[in-house]
Amino acid sequence: MYSKDVWQPTADLAALKFRAEVFHQIRGFFYERDVLEVDTPCLSLGSISDPHIEVLTSQTRTLGQEVTYYLQTSPEYAMKRLLAAGAPSIYQLGKVFRAEEIGRRHGIEFTMLEWYRLGFDNWQLMAEMDDLLSTLMGQTIASERLSYAEAFERHVSLNPFTASLEALQQTCHQHTEYGLDETDRDTLLELLFATLVEPNIGQDVPCFIHAYPASQAALAKQQLDEQGNATAARFEWYWRGMELANGYYELTDAVEQQQRMRSEMAERAEHGQEWRQADERLISALEQGLPECAGVALGVDRLLMLLQNKAHINEVMPFAGAHA
Repeated sequence: MYSKDVWQPTADLAALKFRAEVFHQIRGFFYERDVLEVDTPCLSLGSISDPHIEVLTSQTRTLGQEVTYYLQTSPEYAMKRLLAAGAPSIYQLGKVFRAEEIGRRHGIEFTMLEWYRLGFDNWQLMAEMDDLLSTLMGQTIASERLSYAEAFERHVSLNPFTASLEALQQTCHQHTEYGLDETDRDTLLELLFATLVEPNIGQDVPCFIHAYPASQAALAKQQLDEQGNATAARFEWYWRGMELANGYYELTDAVEQQQRMRSEMAERAEHGQEWRQADERLISALEQGLPECAGVALGVDRLLMLLQNKAHINEVMPFAGAHA
């Protein structure tokens, strides 16, 4: 793939100037709100346990031993350790890395804006995200808010909490030709969401999807909705069919977090995925005490694509793909 002749940037000068201006506006937005900028390491001796995200690694020799470092998929764990150590509300604007397929919306290296607000819940954080986008666009933005169940009923004509496994399998097969042999509900729901919901939301204004099934809670607290369904205090932000951000009313229970981490590691082993060192320093931080807070990670390159009406993520990055 490497070629010495492929040296030119993938974004033009106008796009790079716009990128710099957006970075400046983001930093000004948080400065005015007294949110502290932090800078955590890209390399760590521990990594996430999520079986759906693969990481990049770097091996080196230190003190006569081979050591594996993990390039971080998000600064989340390190930022939570700062919060547990007494930091105020914080944000980070920097590079993260994921071993995923390179495409129109994906790269193995990209820029993430992640922030944590002490004393906020998921609803307050959604409102602040609208404020940020309003600042960047120079006009008032009010995102639509749909629960996960409402989105499914509108675009799939199924209730994701009460639909039978057979109904999910049949609907998946009808729209994707897959699903008849799949017995995991979350896998079927995620396939239906990606196929039927995601392309149809946030077309006119951005859309928050909230109240995910509790089984998809990741690092969020769990709650009951008005119908008594176990849900996650988690949201995702979509605009013109593209996922921009994933946020949580953060889990602060160390015991529950460790159980989830071990469950994810067991799932990785069951699926034959490569072992990696889970970063249990997050558990130690939670044991010390993580303040009540909400946090979100936003893909800045995707946001830049939408703000500039660009068709490919390479068009908003200085060097991407084979040019990197």
